[in-house]
Parts: sequence; C-alpha cells; structure tokens
Amino acid sequence: MSPKTRFSLVTIALSGVALLGVAPVSFAAPSIESDAAASPGKVDWKSAGQLAFGPDDVLFLADSLGAAVYAVDLQDQDENGGVEDLRIADVDAKVAALLGTAPHDVLIHDMAVHPRTRNVYLSVSRGRGDDAQPVLVKVRPSGELSAVTLDAVPHSKAPIANAPAPDARSERGTPLRTLTITDVAYADGHLFVAGLSNEEFASNLRKIPYPFSGEMTASSIEIFHGAHGEYETHSPIRTLLPYHLEGKPHVLAAYTCTPLVTIPVEQLKDGGHVKGKTVAELGFGNRPLDMLAIERDGKSYILVANSSRGGMRLEVTDVAKATPITVPVDAMTAGADFVSLPLGGVLRFDRFGDDAIVTLRRDVESGSVSISAMPLRWVVR
Repeated sequence: MSPKTRFSLVTIALSGVALLGVAPVSFAAPSIESDAAASPGKVDWKSAGQLAFGPDDVLFLADSLGAAVYAVDLQDQDENGGVEDLRIADVDAKVAALLGTAPHDVLIHDMAVHPRTRNVYLSVSRGRGDDAQPVLVKVRPSGELSAVTLDAVPHSKAPIANAPAPDARSERGTPLRTLTITDVAYADGHLFVAGLSNEEFASNLRKIPYPFSGEMTASSIEIFHGAHGEYETHSPIRTLLPYHLEGKPHVLAAYTCTPLVTIPVEQLKDGGHVKGKTVAELGFGNRPLDMLAIERDGKSYILVANSSRGGMRLEVTDVAKATPITVPVDAMTAGADFVSLPLGGVLRFDRFGDDAIVTLRRDVESGSVSISAMPLRWVVR
C-alpha cells in the first residue's frame, strides 16, 4: 500500500503520546463503477498536475487550468511478477523520445505508483506555456514506457468552483490559475485538494466526497509562519498528508519556506476559516516537494522531500507532542525534531511494496531524472 497515494494514515494517541502505528484504511467508498457520474469518454484535462491513487485503483488527476479533478479507472491489469527492484535512468529523455520532443520540452509534475501492479505513473507536460499538452505516462518496472490513452476510459469529474480567475496574477506576475491545485490526497471517503481560491483569504483546502457527488467543502486556511513572523492566508499548501491524531482525522500540510502545519479535518466547513497549528519550521529558502508516511520496526515516520534542504525524516511522536509555534523564529529550524537524509535531488517519492520506496530524482550534476527503488532500511536504520 502506498501512503503517497494516502492509503495509510498515521495514527497517534496523545495520551502519553503513545504510537499506534501506520495502519491501512478500510475503503468504505464504492468503486468508480458505482459512481453515477462515471462513464467512458475522453478525459478533457487542460493541464497536467498532481496524482494520487484511491479506492479500487482509481487514479485522481489534478487539472489546475481546467479547475477540476478527474477520477480515472486505468484498467491496469499488468502482471509484473512481484518485481522487487526498479531502476530506470534518463527518464526525462525517455519520456521526451516517447512523445517525440526534446527533454527541455518535457516537464514531469508528479509521480504515483500503482498499489497493485507497481507500474509508475507520471503526470507530464509536453511543451511549455500555453501550448503545453498534458500526458499521462506509464512506466513499467521493466523500463518500458507508454503514453496512456485517455480518450475512452471510465471516469468522473469534480469541478473546482472557487478557482482563481484565468487572468489573475500574483504581485510577482505568477498566473494564479496554475496554483488552483497544488496537491491532492485521498482518505476516509474524501479527496483533499489544496491550492488557491478566488477569495480574499486565498489559501484553500477543499474536501470532496468520493464518488463525486457535486459537493465540495472549501475552507480558507491561516497559519503562523515562524520564519516570517506573521500569520499568512495567501500562500498555498504545497504538499499534504492525511493522518489521525488523538483518534481524529487531520491533514499534515507543508508550505514554502517551510512551515509544517496540522489541520483538524472536523474544522473544514464550507466557507469556513481554519487556523492550522504550526508544529515545525524546516528551514527558510526552501520548498517542500512531497511527503510520505512509512513504518519500520514498530515506529511511524514522515519523510519530506525538499527543493534545497535535501530529505528529512520526522518521527510521528515528535510531530504529535510539538509545541505550537506562535512567535517569530530566528533559527533556521524550530519545533518538531527531524533527521536529515542523503536524498538530495529527490522530486517525488512513493511506496514500492512493504519494504521499499520509489524516488523520482534529478541528478545534481547531469540534471537527468531517474526512477529507482530504495529499501526502507536506507532511510530508517
């Protein structure tokens, strides 16, 4: 099972901060076939974005420009023979060759590993700017690459009603529509969608029931940024991870520069405003890229991949007992303790069976991108 796809929730009991472990979630949600809105047809996504697997192997595709999330039945029936290893070099070049273009015209947005077949799926843009075309690429453990045809697949769609206007821009000129969706995660019958909205307090966390029913709970999120010394409502969550705290569902959210925040799910009300609890500052001048929950030797951990701070490992118990950060922080880091890991260049990671993870990694010298499996013992000794 794959915590990147949010199959597993970190569970903590705060009575003595006793760890109960990372346990599989029971998927009560029916399959995509029971979704009345699901039907074979073309997935008309406008932009490639974040990926997450959900119940019955459904793959959620985020589309910021189109202001929607799609739930797609990939019908992946590959039998990969219980493969235990995965090492594929020059993935960016191979994707470019597959799509008939040059590597500099390919942008890989996200990666998710199929929990059953262990095929790796990449969300890719072919081209740049307004002419970029979204493509879903499947990478088999054997190294074979193929573009997934989404012209006639069972799928359903959840529109994002409060997306930024297509022509809205930040003070720095960034098109805000591209930040409609910054991450997605499935847990407990809901898809959590982070990003920006068209509202005054732009940072938004949506909760969408799955199967999609047309309902969406959208809450503005406020956090205290210790490095900046102020409360903020405009910076979006960059990566998120659902988990259970004191028996109740929460979302762990990481922001640029780099606050780590817990958000109680029960406070997410449509049109509501939620103040998250800042439990750590992981270092300014940095952007979190991905988070992953793992368990080893009876302990639960959270891995964080970063743009400029390498990899980090936090014990879930330290996150649970962390004192909220509510005053300016002068030090580089503060709050919950973490261990630095030699994971420089990691862009995304996911689980690969019970004892390994898969990394999407850019070589710091050559700039090429690779996919490889890594035993859990390499990150938790």
